[in-house]
Amino acid sequence: MGFRILGTGSALPARSVTNDDLSEFLDTSDEWIFPRTGIRSRRICADETLDDLSVEACRLALEAAGVTPDQLDLIICSTTSGDHLIPAEACAIAERLGASCPAFDVSAACAGFVFALDVADGYFARGRAERVLVVAAEKMSRLVDWEDRATCVLFGDGAAAAVLGAGGESPLAMRLETEPSVDILHVPGIGGSSPYDRTEHPANVLAMEGRRVFKFGVNAICSSVSALCEEAGVSVEDIDHFVFHQANERILSSAVSRLGIDPARVARVLEETGNISSACIPLALDRLARSGELASGQLVVLVGFGAGLDTGACLLRWE
Repeated sequence: MGFRILGTGSALPARSVTNDDLSEFLDTSDEWIFPRTGIRSRRICADETLDDLSVEACRLALEAAGVTPDQLDLIICSTTSGDHLIPAEACAIAERLGASCPAFDVSAACAGFVFALDVADGYFARGRAERVLVVAAEKMSRLVDWEDRATCVLFGDGAAAAVLGAGGESPLAMRLETEPSVDILHVPGIGGSSPYDRTEHPANVLAMEGRRVFKFGVNAICSSVSALCEEAGVSVEDIDHFVFHQANERILSSAVSRLGIDPARVARVLEETGNISSACIPLALDRLARSGELASGQLVVLVGFGAGLDTGACLLRWE
């Protein structure tokens, strides 16, 4: 038993921070940032909490799906930057929605939404769920070092969600991979105040080796697309929409060139949102759905990649 996407929703903070805004306190400019990243602005939480954004995205997805919170059998939240370490962000979402189903988080960085889809698919396959809410919610602004122009210019905040229903054709193919490497992209955990702890505790802000992430991202996209097509018995030319993680325009352009696909079939939201980690893919999917660009029967490839190094890829048939 597979699933189908019944509805999508997304929410972004009201505050848009442009590259020129960043130049007020960083040694940077739009002329430096945009050619290197494809980003002109990003949304940053000012008055909103991540709970606020998550719940708004979920309500929009439920409304689009025609599903009420009491009809949900499961809520899965992908996040690495939740408002809560305990309880799970998904529990806070369930409380504010008025849902009473099981709720938990998954942490797979920028690949998290696809990992969450795979978890949901397992519940459908075992007959444990009929309707599942999958949400990706990230407040990356709390993780970056705002004095490091190499990283803080890349990220933004936001949330996006999808309501899944049992019984569809998807996934036609699913692929999860991990190439274990912690140091390439990581955020150290909370040090705490234990009087017995003698270990070092670096600042818990994001650190990244950009060139290695670039190479990994391009390879992850290209190898995943090829593997999904082989597993499903389709060609790259058969794919109608490609929804890749929105990390950097140069990564997207390099992957598009290597795959030889039409750039118009590749979703892009990066320019105005920046990298929202696991929320990038469902946000782009929601934009496609609400713009009417998705038609029943079309094939959609999702590829997320990031810290871990994790890759999550999925081939869907839109219904």
